[in-house]
Amino acid sequence: MFKRSWPVVLIFISMISVQGSASMAKYLFPVLGPEGMTAWRLFFSAIMLVIIFKPWQKPMTKLALKYILLYGIAMGCMNLCFYNAIARIPLGIAVAIELTGPIMVAMCSSRRLTDFIWLAIAVIGLVMLLPIHQATNNIDPIGILLAFGAGSCWACYIVFGRKAGAIHGSSSVAIGSVIASFLLFPIGVWQCGSVMFSVELLPLVFVVALLASAIPYGLDMIALPKLPAQTFSTLMSLSPVFAAFSGLIVLHEQLSHYQWLAIVFIIVSSIGTVLTMNRPTKLKSIK
Repeated sequence: MFKRSWPVVLIFISMISVQGSASMAKYLFPVLGPEGMTAWRLFFSAIMLVIIFKPWQKPMTKLALKYILLYGIAMGCMNLCFYNAIARIPLGIAVAIELTGPIMVAMCSSRRLTDFIWLAIAVIGLVMLLPIHQATNNIDPIGILLAFGAGSCWACYIVFGRKAGAIHGSSSVAIGSVIASFLLFPIGVWQCGSVMFSVELLPLVFVVALLASAIPYGLDMIALPKLPAQTFSTLMSLSPVFAAFSGLIVLHEQLSHYQWLAIVFIIVSSIGTVLTMNRPTKLKSIK
């Protein structure tokens, strides 16, 4: 029993690590701000991923460079939008809205009626989260727009990441991280100034990067070969739940029953999309 279930356990730990890192990052926003936190996270993540994947060992073509560059830009913008979103709205809501990016990528590959049903369910959930109801009038509309921006960048991250991975292999993620770091680090310095280089903050930022990238990437690399793609995608659809609980435990972010219901609609849409679409039996693209 355990032999069959341990890859699922590793994926759950991976999600807890990612969402826990987001809560820790938000905890540091009063000092570093979203820009500084994004810059340091990408910087440390890039170093760890370069050490893991050793991208210098493989020559790069012009076509690969094109898609890796787009992939890195999408990665940087996704992180910047997401951290700015969770600075304004609860973590669980931001992750639920961001999940629309992968949902739309999946929808683009099919035109069946059932797919539009799942899309309609996601739209219902999103409308419930918009600050047009009494239950959600405390939600910052700019935070919602930034979460949608993060979702759009996530969609681009998936599309360009697949192309880059197909051409250049898994080391694309390391090069993309370096590009994202070069893109975001000057923005972080511009926003934070000298406080960004406070020595007492760097260990905490390193832990955030470790939890956000190195640990989940490592766990996923162990678990993915043992899991069908459909199972992995279904499990990842539960990310908003882990995010909401992480926000509750670490940041004391309370969600209303109405907001929980909206998140459930989006999760159901994501799981339904995964379960009713034809996919390869194993995941072959980079994360």
